[in-house]
Formats: sequence, structure tokens, C-alpha cells
Amino acid sequence: MSDARPHPYRAAAALALLAQALFSYRLTIPTKLMFDETHYVPAARTLIALAGPTNIEHPLLAKEIIACGILLFGDTSLGWRFFSTLAGTGIVLGVFAIVWLMLGRVRPAVFGALFALFNGTVYVQARIGMLDGFMAAFAILGLAALMWAMRGRTAAQAWSRWILGAVLLGLSVAAKWAAAPLIAFAAIGFVLLRLHDARNGGRSMFAALNAGGHRHWPGMSAVPAILALGMVSVAVYFATFAPAFFYTHDPLTFGTLFSFQQRMYDRQTLPLPPHPYQSDWWAWPIMLRPIWYLYERVDGAQRGVLLIGNLAVLWGGLIAVAGCLYVAVRDRVPKLFAAAGLWVASYLVWIVIPKKIGFFYYYYLPSIALCIVLAVAFDRFALPRRWEQIFLAVTILIFAAFYPVLSAAPLPGPDSFRYWTWSPTWV
Repeated sequence: MSDARPHPYRAAAALALLAQALFSYRLTIPTKLMFDETHYVPAARTLIALAGPTNIEHPLLAKEIIACGILLFGDTSLGWRFFSTLAGTGIVLGVFAIVWLMLGRVRPAVFGALFALFNGTVYVQARIGMLDGFMAAFAILGLAALMWAMRGRTAAQAWSRWILGAVLLGLSVAAKWAAAPLIAFAAIGFVLLRLHDARNGGRSMFAALNAGGHRHWPGMSAVPAILALGMVSVAVYFATFAPAFFYTHDPLTFGTLFSFQQRMYDRQTLPLPPHPYQSDWWAWPIMLRPIWYLYERVDGAQRGVLLIGNLAVLWGGLIAVAGCLYVAVRDRVPKLFAAAGLWVASYLVWIVIPKKIGFFYYYYLPSIALCIVLAVAFDRFALPRRWEQIFLAVTILIFAAFYPVLSAAPLPGPDSFRYWTWSPTWV
């Protein structure tokens, strides 16, 4: 990375402060468990007691983090949700880092981060004790670290950053299995970019996969890099099961650790009864069935929390994906392909994995990827700068319009949901 590039640290620090303040404001309301907190907070309590396996369909890490919040702040809504706010801030900074590393400019990186900050999916998941926020934060930061490795000036820099990315991706999988395919996609991206560079430089395929003379990931050959990515992430994943070796009932052993993964898979693929908020994968990009995480009278007022994406980001982002894919294929532009490919890869996961029923919150990681695609598209295509500013203003206005049912603010009455259910399928 050239020293002439502008340093993004002040912008990143300002974004971090803004995000953390927004996510933390009135975090403790509602003071009762909502939606899937009813599964994961009790599982965190069981972990604290080391009582035995529970909620075994998911790995331990996210529940361990929730448990840390309970130990630090008490078994209250602050304890359940505090670390989720840090995950949300991490996502905003991860989006900023990815766009900056792709384009080398602070302005589009700031826009991408702001699109994420004012995307309803990020805001709501940053204020609830669920697994997906931690999975997405480690995934986005892990991908940013791998891109940072790509910009290393020496082999030592590239390798240390690559290992950091592998650790973060391993932690992502340790929060929720849905992140696992991203490790394979990262390896594929490494190989494709090396082959692209080799073809442009008139070098052979053998040279592309070898260690010497590369602009991206200097000093790294393909086979050791991919092996390190896989082995480090797997080792980190299994390390997060350490507390389970100390259960008072049915503790894990080194002999049962791997067979326990099969038990987890079996629980993941069990047939489930129909759910009023279930939806199919094809419905998520158009938000056919967002989810009311809360809608009841609680803490002295009628309140609601609606998991819904920002309409400008989720629908405008689809146009950006189509435009980036078209130009990437036509003009062979790796940056555009990488941006759009992140959305495709994170969405494709849910199309192919064997889940019996789906929910809109499975679209969380793709909804974050759309923020990256939008920032790259606005930077790439010859549009007046004011269009980018107008789009951000519209994004903020939509966020403000939905803020009462994103933040569990007091509502006028039991029928208030009608103000925000713009489609009959949103009820």
C-alpha cells in the first residue's frame, strides 16, 4: 500500500464513536428477553454455571461472549446486549476498512460505513443478544484482514495479516456455522486474483501460484496460504469449545469433540414446526417477511422492534450488485467482482445449506455486503457526487422514519404497527 494514500484513522475513529453511541442509546429497553434471546441468554447462563451442554445446535463462542457480558454487567438487558453493540461497531469499521482497502480513498469508505450504520438490520442486531451479530462482525473484520494482507509490503506483513484474518474467520464460524463457506470463498478469491495478475503481467500459472514477484500478498505461495487459512481457522474454532471440557454434566473430551460436531449437525437439520415469521431465501432481498422481534406493552409503554433492512440500501443495493457484476464481467474489473461477489457468496450459502425453514435474519451478512457494493458502485460509475449524498440522505431519512420500531421507543398504542407495515406481509 503506497504511503501516499490518505490515512483513514480519524474518519474510522469518528465512525466508531458515532456507531457505538447510536447502538448504545437506550440499549437496556426492553428489559425483558426478546425473540431469540430466549434461547441464547439461558444458554449463556448455563455456560457460566458450566452445568452441561445446551442449545447444542450452535457453536459456543457467541454464547460465551454473551456470558461475559452477564459476568461484567449482571444478568440484565445491559449484560445480554453490551457486546452486541461492540460487534455492530466492528461491522461498521469492517465495512469502512474493506472499501478503503479496495479503493484507497476515504470518502467512499465513509459512505459505505454510513450505509451500514443506518441499515436497520445492523442497528437491530447490534442491540440484541443473538449469534448473528458476532458471526457477521468476525466475518467482515476477517475479510478486511485478508485484504490488508493483500496490501502488505513484505512477506512478514502479508503473512501476519493473513493469519489474523484466518483467526477472525475461525471465530466467525465459532459463532455460527453459516460463516464457514466464506473461508472457501476467500481461498478462491486469493487464487483468482493471483491468476488475474499473472495474466496481466504475462506470467505463467505456476508463477501465479508461487511466492515470488507478486504485487498482492507478497511472499505468499498459494498452497501454504490456503493451508494456513484452513488450519488456523479450524484450530481457532475448536479452541472455543474449551469451556465444554469443564461441564459438571456430560463434559466434552478430546475423544468426543469431533463426534459432538455430528450431534450439532443433526440438531441443525432436524425438521422444525412452521413459524409465523418463516420465509424462503428468495423472499429476503425484497424483504417480503421482516420479523417483529418485539411487539407488546413492556416497560410502561407499547413498544416494537422490527428487523427490517433500510429500503434504500437493500433495494438500491441490488441494482448496484447487478451493475457491478455486469461491468466486472465485461471489463474484467476485479474490484467490482469482489464487491458484488461478497454479496453473492454470503447469500448463496443460505440457498444451498440444508435448512428446513428460513428467516429474514439469515440475510444479515448479505445485507451488510450491499453497503460495500453501493459504496464501490457510486465510486466506480460516472455519477454526480450529489447523487451519492442524496442517496445517503434518503437512507438516513428512512432510518429515522423507522427508528421508533427499530429502537423499542414508546408507541402511541396497540395499533401503531400500522404506521410501519407498508406491506400486508410485514404485519
